[in-house]
Amino acid sequence: MIAVITGPTATGKTAVGALLAKTLGGEVISADSMQIYKQMDIGTAKPTKEEMLGVPHHLYDIAEPHESYSVARYISDASNCINDILSRGRVPVLVGGTGLYIESLLSGRSFSFRGDEALRKSLEEEYDLNGGVNMLSKLRVFDPASADKLYPNDKRRIVRAIEVYLTTNKTITQHDLETKSLPPKYSAMKAALSFSDRAVLYSRIDQRVDNMLSAGLEEEVRSLLDGGIPPGSTSMQAIGYKEMASYIKGQLSLDEAVDKIKMESRRYAKRQLSWLRRDSQIRWMLRDEFSGVESIVRRLAEEYEAK
Repeated sequence: MIAVITGPTATGKTAVGALLAKTLGGEVISADSMQIYKQMDIGTAKPTKEEMLGVPHHLYDIAEPHESYSVARYISDASNCINDILSRGRVPVLVGGTGLYIESLLSGRSFSFRGDEALRKSLEEEYDLNGGVNMLSKLRVFDPASADKLYPNDKRRIVRAIEVYLTTNKTITQHDLETKSLPPKYSAMKAALSFSDRAVLYSRIDQRVDNMLSAGLEEEVRSLLDGGIPPGSTSMQAIGYKEMASYIKGQLSLDEAVDKIKMESRRYAKRQLSWLRRDSQIRWMLRDEFSGVESIVRRLAEEYEAK
């Protein structure tokens, strides 16, 4: 059985996940869509060697910043890790806040669609010309359920949803319904970290952004841009990188960039909470109801062993 530690950004998933893995005799697998990229350590809050507590960590630094890493590739990579860890009698501990990665992996959702590269490029050009709002309206005509879940700035998923329909005459929503009818691929104990007071979470997010700046976020982004990583690449759309790149290019002042990073991080946390609350199987662990990481891990370890 897999243990899953998830929750919105800045709730301490890294510390809880590493200690839980150490307690259970397990290994950590990342479930973060940006920590998979090399050279992106500060802005993604990638765990340090000290934070790993001597526990093996997998699926960090596995993709180049210029690559577009897909959900399908994640499912394949993570499944291989899980199967290997289980074969050695150890416990896979999935840690991260990318809900789509976690849900797709556990459910065994298929992402075998390869697409039409020429059509995709055409749709991307149409998006750039007409904007996300118009492309969402186009998607809503045949797949309103998907359109309602997406934001206008989510270019990649909007384009993919339209591409899938135009290529297969089947919406992503229909595909999801079909795959959800299948039995789960893995059994899991799922726990999500949060705070009873939303203001506490937002304060932690703001402090985390300040810490990233002090740790050298600007220099990290400059290094990526100087290394030839296109500002429009998937990795550079991550919160913190996109805004800092705009500052470096003179499109925002530093204060404006920092304020925007904090605002977008808070918005992302709200979206993460909304996504996770759809899952009735998730055990919510409110940080302020525990004395610290150790007490949370003790409770989770007891629950895992009892299953």
